[in-house]
Amino acid sequence: MVLGRLVHYAFDALAISTVLAGVKKTTGYAPATDQIPDSSIKSITDTYLSAGETVFGIIAGSSVNSQYFKKT
Repeated sequence: MVLGRLVHYAFDALAISTVLAGVKKTTGYAPATDQIPDSSIKSITDTYLSAGETVFGIIAGSSVNSQYFKKT
């Protein structure tokens, strides 16, 4: 029960990070992590956001090579 809830929260957090990566990619605006005073929290936040960028890149690469997507 607890493990399932933990996996669900982790998936939700990764989905939010992926959306933030998409916003960064399309608009150029990203969360201002340089305003975080604690270096360990800043490092965790940067790692969290880079995981979203990795997932976004995988999804974008898969869609380019997929027959189910076309360029509009």
